[in-house]
Amino acid sequence: MRLFKSTSAIDFMGKRHYALILSSLLIVVSLASLAFRGLALGIDFTGGTLIELGYPEPVKLEQVRDTLAQAGYQRATVQHFGTSHEVLIRLAPDPKQSSADLSERVVQVLRAKTDPNLEVRRVEFVGPQVGEELREDGGLAMVYALIGILIYVALRFEYRFSFGAVMALVHDVIITLGFFSITQTEFDLTVLAAILAVIGYSLNDTIVVFDRIRENFRKLRKADTVSIINTSINETLSRTLITSLTTLLVLLALFFLGGEVIHGFALALIVGVTVGTYSSIYVASTAALALGISKADLMPVKKEGADAERP
Repeated sequence: MRLFKSTSAIDFMGKRHYALILSSLLIVVSLASLAFRGLALGIDFTGGTLIELGYPEPVKLEQVRDTLAQAGYQRATVQHFGTSHEVLIRLAPDPKQSSADLSERVVQVLRAKTDPNLEVRRVEFVGPQVGEELREDGGLAMVYALIGILIYVALRFEYRFSFGAVMALVHDVIITLGFFSITQTEFDLTVLAAILAVIGYSLNDTIVVFDRIRENFRKLRKADTVSIINTSINETLSRTLITSLTTLLVLLALFFLGGEVIHGFALALIVGVTVGTYSSIYVASTAALALGISKADLMPVKKEGADAERP
């Protein structure tokens, strides 16, 4: 009993009602944003032409936008790419001309109106049909990953724990997608890959906590369910925080120093790891507790006649 008191330092489950309110609020806001604003899908999913330009001198985006608008490209998306010398332009597909002709025309217009010495760094073309296929395949990949994880946790844990693990995964995915919807940060294939990685990270964290809860249910016979869950979370807290912080240090380095190409990937993982750490402590365990998990559900089942067979 002394071990139980010394390891249970923070009353996580005592604050579970506040965590429930916070999670519910974040999920509602995320779902509302996804429903009304949607995601700012990148060229990978929508199709179109992407042009990366390098200017010898800093260039103002308003100047580039006005030049393209005067040339008839009012719907072009223009943004800086890393520095004020680099500009990224996204154009929707034009049925009247090929993607190659479109990119050449845009470069000619900008060279004539902004700077004749601009450099074409990169040009990418994605057809609308390919973009639609990538969008469907990406969504299916996420669904298949969740189904596979659902089967795994159903076989790995008692069903109350399995439900808690799945709830934590859904919680993390919705909030991460909601963040991208609210901020209208570009959502492309690299971000989708990051979200799939978040699913695996969150599940791993939850499994560590649940394994310790299961062990303590069998060791701490006199403690109640809430106390056992608190003890288990406290015992795994240092491992959880060390793993999360070291991962975040790498992701922050990628976010600030890795360049614009992996900016969205690093951002999605930063949000996902942060939310996943929170959900493994509060969402998964709270869901299992709400379903009435108890030590009786995890104690080994005694076989009938076992005592009679002993000599």
